[in-house]
Amino acid sequence: MVTAIVRELDIRREYLGKADVSSIYFGGGTPSLLALGDLERIFEKIHHIYKVLPDAEITLEANPDDLDAGKLRDLRTHTPVNRLSIGIQSFREEDLKWMNRAHNAVHAQACLRDAAAAGFDDLTIDLIYGAPTTSDAQWRENLSIAFDYGIPHLSCYCLTVEEGTALGAFVRKGQQPPVDEATAARQFEYLLDATAEQGYEHYEISNFARPGRYARHNSSYWMGEPYLGVGPSAHSFNGWSRQWNIANNALYMKSLSEGSIPFDLEMLTPVQRYNEYVMTALRTKWGVDRDRISAMGERFAEYFEKEVQRFLANGTVEQAGGRYTLTRAGKLLADGIAAEMFMVEPGA
Repeated sequence: MVTAIVRELDIRREYLGKADVSSIYFGGGTPSLLALGDLERIFEKIHHIYKVLPDAEITLEANPDDLDAGKLRDLRTHTPVNRLSIGIQSFREEDLKWMNRAHNAVHAQACLRDAAAAGFDDLTIDLIYGAPTTSDAQWRENLSIAFDYGIPHLSCYCLTVEEGTALGAFVRKGQQPPVDEATAARQFEYLLDATAEQGYEHYEISNFARPGRYARHNSSYWMGEPYLGVGPSAHSFNGWSRQWNIANNALYMKSLSEGSIPFDLEMLTPVQRYNEYVMTALRTKWGVDRDRISAMGERFAEYFEKEVQRFLANGTVEQAGGRYTLTRAGKLLADGIAAEMFMVEPGA
């Protein structure tokens, strides 16, 4: 797999043009299982091809049970990784068992202590609210533990039930309760208050950071900046097209051994680019910039101005100069508001 990834980096070296690399993210699965030698091979190839900025954010996604004290020390000492994204999900045993997570409550806290001891001070953790096993009091306790550890960045997601998953089947058969929207909304409201009291900035619907500690990599997605994704299922974006590699590991490796990359490509229409911008920008504290929409074409600016009026009127969107952002009430309805401002393709 690492050989295939290195070959793909070589083949696609022109995808980002001559842009400097400001962030590298090892994610999508369990990259923390890679041996140090594997990581070093990938970093060596990246540095050979690109100019990686000295202050680049280099993140490794990991599960708590993959991060023992020795692994963390080695990562900090022998690799350029300077940020960890840890899928905690919850500090409670009952929640973790219900979510079918491999780690337990002991792992959840031990990895944070070990990461601090190894010298990692740039951490983000994932937490989930809205689960039927998580009461309001227990959600408050989860956040309190995160605050006690001084985690500079939190990604907090409402539990979602996806079709085709085991949980989706259990809910459909009545073996598990569906997500209670009132509970999820109440826990989200508490999240907004608690993080604000602790000095976090709510800079994207699901993301909260201490001042100056935004996730640089994820922010580039929300800002519509080009990125290169390498590996099975990896997505790439260059401003006008999106492509994604095949998900099948064996076929991915076989194809790369033969010098080709199996992927699908979608050329984005002007309407799709407008819709994607509205969807992502509206989720952030910076909001939708009317000038940026005007640069796409005045018809888009006029359409947005017309569609946004009802949300300004009902208090879910507010305007300051040429920027439009969600109000607190609007944050509970972010995806729905964005969807209602989408433009339909001519002839669709």
